[in-house]
Amino acid sequence: MKEFNIVLAGVGGQGTLLAAEVIGSAAVSDGLDVRVSEIHGMAQRGGAVVSNVRIGEGVLASTVLDGQADVLLGFEPLETVRNLKSASEKTLVIMNTQRIPPAELAVKNAEYPSVEEVLAKIHVFTGKVIVVEAAELARKAGNRLAQNSVMLGALAAVEGFPVKTESLLEALRELVPKKHVEMNLKAFELGRE
Repeated sequence: MKEFNIVLAGVGGQGTLLAAEVIGSAAVSDGLDVRVSEIHGMAQRGGAVVSNVRIGEGVLASTVLDGQADVLLGFEPLETVRNLKSASEKTLVIMNTQRIPPAELAVKNAEYPSVEEVLAKIHVFTGKVIVVEAAELARKAGNRLAQNSVMLGALAAVEGFPVKTESLLEALRELVPKKHVEMNLKAFELGRE
């Protein structure tokens, strides 16, 4: 099996780390070789969080090299832009539109860029972009906090993604607190659609 590299980029509190864990767990249950790594700045809400997931035969290193991501799963627009170094013209960017302005914008008295400005920066690297209104879809599922499940659903619909949808759903059932499972499964399906 060819390698499949995913970079998940967001901020603390968005469920980026849980999403990476779900992908890794599902890949293991499918019998795939997988490596997962995480890098986060502040260990609290609002700090940058990046996870790398590498799936493929004999994958040893857990870090996706610059320009080698098959998918950049951006949970937040500015964090998506900050992680474009992992993208190339072959990379599919799946970006959530919910903006979480970093504190540095307020300090610099700067404006948060528009979605159009963010997309223009992404298009410098790749023309393959899917924009997801994850907050709205998660709200429809029952809670805006289920945006990570929406994004996982969108990832599951990507052609060539090697992890089975049922395995992702099973990993969600195992890793999400029981009282939130149904809502997250619904959010996943809305993202996949």
